[in-house]
Amino acid sequence: MNAGRTALVTGASAGIGKAFAEQLAKDGFNLVLTARRKDRLEALAKEIVADRGVRVDVIADDLSDPAAPTRIFAELQSRGIAVDVLVNNAGFGVASNFATVPWQQHAAFLQVLVTAVTHLTYLCLDGMVARGYGRILNVSSLAGLIPGAPTSTLYAAAKSFLVKFSESLGGELAGTGVQVCAVCPGFTYSEFHDVMGTRGIVSRLPGAMWQNADAVAREGIDAAMRGETVHVTGPVNRLIATVMKHLPERAALSLVRRRAKQFRRVEAPTKGA
Repeated sequence: MNAGRTALVTGASAGIGKAFAEQLAKDGFNLVLTARRKDRLEALAKEIVADRGVRVDVIADDLSDPAAPTRIFAELQSRGIAVDVLVNNAGFGVASNFATVPWQQHAAFLQVLVTAVTHLTYLCLDGMVARGYGRILNVSSLAGLIPGAPTSTLYAAAKSFLVKFSESLGGELAGTGVQVCAVCPGFTYSEFHDVMGTRGIVSRLPGAMWQNADAVAREGIDAAMRGETVHVTGPVNRLIATVMKHLPERAALSLVRRRAKQFRRVEAPTKGA
């Protein structure tokens, strides 16, 4: 069914991105994998080709560079590759108070999680519409659907942007054969918390609050193929999203702020660079 179609996955070298690549290959899609770590991408590509027999291309680049989406798209064109499924997964977290982090780090964060997502979508969209088929999966988060937590200053805001962007763009594309889905996972077993330095804190959370990356990717793909616009993965996360939606705003915000200490380093405010 998906033979000859190609999926581009950003942030594919580990975690949820790697799981998306593996699950899409299982469904018969050819792949283009992009991330900064070329060695990891090439190792994953070799595994997938051996296991699934699909074509896998690797384009190593850094989406914190504003020119990266244009370079990636130009490379796709030079190789004659049309993108049928775009998985905007690349991202990272900043586990510190807003004012203590150098602005350059915030700027890189917004470039990767917001600007690069919209730029790649913009570049790939015309071709999808012309062919009458496309799926755009924007990996958002449960954090984008509930009040923002301390030290999650830009993360929750960026993930909320992806939800609204997906809803609006999906409405524009009705009837074109192109569908957009914001996939909203909660806590997921991956390198994300190791990179943020919060593994010790979040490991105290109940096991029921966690999903593995394969389950998140599988749910996300299936939801996008069904035409869902926003999909929260996992029953516990869906329950949390529902409860928060119906709580009074002040009560929901207070609850999130109190609970934030369980999974974030909440620091006293200080002035940073």
